[in-house]
Amino acid sequence: MKPFGWGWKVSVGVLALGLIIASTSFGPSVNAESKIATDKKMEKKNALPKGFVYLDKIIPSAQYDIRYYGEYNFVGKRIDGYKAPFAIMTTQAAAALKKVSDDLEKEGYILIIYDSYRPEKAVSHFVKWAKDIKDVKMKKEFYPKLDKANLFKLGFISSKGAHERGSTIDLSTANKATGKEVDMGSKFDFFGDISFHGTKLITKLQTSNRNVLKNAMLKNGFKLYSKEWWHYTLIKEPFPDKYFNFNVE
Repeated sequence: MKPFGWGWKVSVGVLALGLIIASTSFGPSVNAESKIATDKKMEKKNALPKGFVYLDKIIPSAQYDIRYYGEYNFVGKRIDGYKAPFAIMTTQAAAALKKVSDDLEKEGYILIIYDSYRPEKAVSHFVKWAKDIKDVKMKKEFYPKLDKANLFKLGFISSKGAHERGSTIDLSTANKATGKEVDMGSKFDFFGDISFHGTKLITKLQTSNRNVLKNAMLKNGFKLYSKEWWHYTLIKEPFPDKYFNFNVE
């Protein structure tokens, strides 16, 4: 027998040709990740109301994972008012958050920004979604142990919130050297006791990770929300009674 004869060479050649064709024809598709990467190159409109800034201009070192621009959120689709994957805050809140970023970078961390200013139309979208009890597309991911009908009563969704005033931020931290997200014990926007400050459902290390972020935020003038480890509001916010509805673009 001559297993490596001419016939074998033909087979190998055909296989190689097939692999070349496959790699050419069936390469990376335009998926959500590549689309967001493309969208991140979008130009800012730079038409913000007075007193607001784009956060990446103030904190370029942060990671920006604007969840309500994409579909990986508790609703399962892009939220009204998010025309681009940008983070916007009041000038005062952005300046305070820059101090947080500077403090954490000294400890080996960078910020991950999930959401900041949120238009009123986005909140209306949440309210509309919450009233549609049959839409439980993302229940397994974000509220597996809760009845969707109780999300308002439990304080996870509100018809009017701090984000619309421009000085509230949803965030986490990542390792500065590796860019890897720090383990906080539960994901952003997970509705349940495990996301509460002071919960006993997470490890000591996860609690410590949350405290690193919490201590930096409190030190620089933010207050926490007890049911969401990622949610902070500037105490001396410039628009305590004003709610905005301009698009994120």
